[in-house]
Amino acid sequence: MSLPTGNRRRGFTLIEILVAIFIFAIMFAMGYGAVSAAANHRASISAAEARLRELETTMRFLSLDFGQLVSRPVRDAQGSSDEAALWIEPRSDVLAHLTRGGWRNSSGVARSSLQRVHYLLDNGQLVRLEWPVLDSAQGGTPRKRVLLGRVKSITMRAMNVGRQWQDSWPPAAVAAGSSLLRLRPLAIEVLIETEDFGLLRRVIEVPG
Repeated sequence: MSLPTGNRRRGFTLIEILVAIFIFAIMFAMGYGAVSAAANHRASISAAEARLRELETTMRFLSLDFGQLVSRPVRDAQGSSDEAALWIEPRSDVLAHLTRGGWRNSSGVARSSLQRVHYLLDNGQLVRLEWPVLDSAQGGTPRKRVLLGRVKSITMRAMNVGRQWQDSWPPAAVAAGSSLLRLRPLAIEVLIETEDFGLLRRVIEVPG
């Protein structure tokens, strides 16, 4: 016995299947685009956060180093003359030399709590060098740390007792053994121009 014509099951036509596939493809493309955009946005946020941490680390090192400046000149590599406790030369690849205190000694090794630090600009990177000994004549290999990348330029200045900014330090040519080699400024100004943040300025007070 056959079913009445009105009760026969009706399947999908080819046109309906193609329309369904087309709608599904559009929904999939929209969903994939949203997921891809979210992933790219998350990657951009992570990169920005890493960059900010890099900048914060740089400023922390600068503040700790210059904020703990110690009036202790050091012997040069030949051991023939003294270098100032703080040395800044704007026309040099090495931005600054300084002697700082507060060098932590968690391992308990017999050494000084003072440390000699250099800052230099190398191929768009701000680099910090720290020596295991104060006097270069004693040798030792410095520890290198890249603090900040994508740096276009960086300058440092020191403020003298007259509250005037000096492009170089010590403020005048001095002979070895002069007391000016121990002279400390009132503050240090650091100007960093980066590719993404533009010009950044930090003034660090040097405690008396």
